[in-house]
Amino acid sequence: MDWILDFYNYRVVAQYLPEFARGLGSTAWISLFALGISLSVGTIVAIMRMSSNPLLWRFAAAYIQAIRSTPLLIQIYLIYFTLPALPLLGRRLDELEGGIIALGLNAGAYMSEIIRAGIESISRGQIEGAMSVGMNYVKRMRYVVLPQAFARVAPPLLGQTAVLIKDSSLVSFIGVFELFGAGLVILNERLMPNEGFLTVAVCYLFIYTVMLWLTVYAQRHFGGSGD
Repeated sequence: MDWILDFYNYRVVAQYLPEFARGLGSTAWISLFALGISLSVGTIVAIMRMSSNPLLWRFAAAYIQAIRSTPLLIQIYLIYFTLPALPLLGRRLDELEGGIIALGLNAGAYMSEIIRAGIESISRGQIEGAMSVGMNYVKRMRYVVLPQAFARVAPPLLGQTAVLIKDSSLVSFIGVFELFGAGLVILNERLMPNEGFLTVAVCYLFIYTVMLWLTVYAQRHFGGSGD
């Protein structure tokens, strides 16, 4: 067993388990807040993308293209370092706020295309039926279109959520402590990259496995939904 300790000293890792637990918890709620932003932004952008107003759909298309064409790390830096003081806050964003907003805006571009596909899958007959009972546009979207759209695209939304969780490691570059940061602690204090980053990789693999299971469950649960 000595050769294992030379490659991966699990005894040292055991001493840092509280750091990894703290990092895992931080990753979870950072991802949760960013997911909320991404779903909200994605829904709004998807509706704008389908609008007949050229100003709205061109703005939405430009936003999606800008996000897809630039690295997430650059987006994090731009939002954190260059965004001016916000009037409502009276100050600049801190590291955590900037990281969460950047993650949310980045994932929102990808979520919007998934949500748009879900909206477009709803049959025209259902929309006309909602109109016939007096529902306005907002009510049609809220009660008829969006619930079914989200149900139909639940698997790809969960897949994109898994990507969001993995991308959350990049906020460590602006000083936010999360799961990747826990690996950096071992590297900085013990100079043990294997122990630090292999443990981080195992944690992300666990998260991905859970998300994969949820995706398969959603596929089975919603996959057969019809019009």
